Amino acid sequence: MRPQRTLRNPMTLRGVGLHSGKDVTMVMRPAEPDSGIVFVRTDLPGNPRLPLSHQHAEKRDRQSALKMGEAEVATVEHLAAAFYACGVHNVVVDIDAPEVPAMDGSAVAFVEAIREAGRIDQKAERRVLVLDRHLAVVEGEGTLSAFPCNGKLDLSYTLDYSDAAPWLRPQHVTVSINEERFAKEVAPARTFCLASEAQKLREAGFGKGADARNTLVLGPEGVLDNVFRFEDEPARHKMLDLVGDLSMLGADLEAKVVAVKTGHKANLELVTQLRERMAVAEIEGTAEASSSIDIKEIMRILPHRYPFLFIDRVISVEGAKRAVAVKNVSVNEPVFQGHWPEDPVFPGVLQVEALAQLAGVLLMRKLSHTGKRAMIVAIEHVKFRAVVRPGDQLRLECETLEDRGGYAKVYGKAMVNNKITSAATLKFLLVKA
Repeated sequence: MRPQRTLRNPMTLRGVGLHSGKDVTMVMRPAEPDSGIVFVRTDLPGNPRLPLSHQHAEKRDRQSALKMGEAEVATVEHLAAAFYACGVHNVVVDIDAPEVPAMDGSAVAFVEAIREAGRIDQKAERRVLVLDRHLAVVEGEGTLSAFPCNGKLDLSYTLDYSDAAPWLRPQHVTVSINEERFAKEVAPARTFCLASEAQKLREAGFGKGADARNTLVLGPEGVLDNVFRFEDEPARHKMLDLVGDLSMLGADLEAKVVAVKTGHKANLELVTQLRERMAVAEIEGTAEASSSIDIKEIMRILPHRYPFLFIDRVISVEGAKRAVAVKNVSVNEPVFQGHWPEDPVFPGVLQVEALAQLAGVLLMRKLSHTGKRAMIVAIEHVKFRAVVRPGDQLRLECETLEDRGGYAKVYGKAMVNNKITSAATLKFLLVKA
């Protein structure tokens, strides 16, 4: 068992956004088990919440960013890497700007803040993905591969700028990630750019807060106005970014990851593939730190009955934060008697109803909701993307976005063979049953 952990005490950090140039105050606070890392934009109306998850990540050059609606938090990767390596899984991060503070361009300040705040174990298990097969991503001339490697996370990064900067020799670094090695060998590596590209980056809107205190500028004569902390500091910083992006998996990863000339976009594509492997493990019942709910328990929680109960089994549930279920679509479904009987298609509205039922199961996991019932009051951002036919197995996923006593918001998606068939954001009132 690997227990989840949170911070013992809140910590406040202040700085400047590396790319936005805006002043930032960030407060890291303890959070409940299974809540994950959640950013709260305290400067925006309604204080929107952005979970640190691949589902909300945008594939960008030069940074990793989270976006939901109009709200975003950019350059999250260094802080995310520190949380992952220090084994902190549940934190609320209040932030009053659109970007995490750069500090000195590395993750050192974040590691120090986490250690100063202290950490406490929680009564919930941390999810673990033990990779069981080779995965690969190709990005231009770069490659990113993951291999089985039980018991640890080994990372290898090769940096090669031979075309853009022939004076910069290729660099290679390998580190087995744990807290101590991360803190000493990876966290101190700072953000860098080539002198030849610095002006173009500023013109493109990057680096408004960059200076010699948080960014290494590399030229033919070496590093300008600064000195290296490691001979291979640029490669180590790329590894730091990789750790931060891998943290969006939402689980500890046991694998060997080999990166050659890759960046954030490839990292997040690998995370997508890893999530697919985790989904398979959940269905097969081999995923660690997952619990299931059978049909008898589902019927105890939900008031629905045949022919309007659309969940066969909940295969994984993480507190009141996330749940996964399956619905086996049979040709004997009563709906097929009247819904395109000559060319049977499972209705999209019933897929959304199945997601709502799973959301109800998820929300009822919270002790404070005992004796209540989840009633839908709004459905937003509904998308129907693919046809579902008899013989398909619907995989249903729900994630709690907000839960404020009598009100909750849940994002749900339905999939067949890892392809989304429908998705929606569901809003509920929680009323006495």
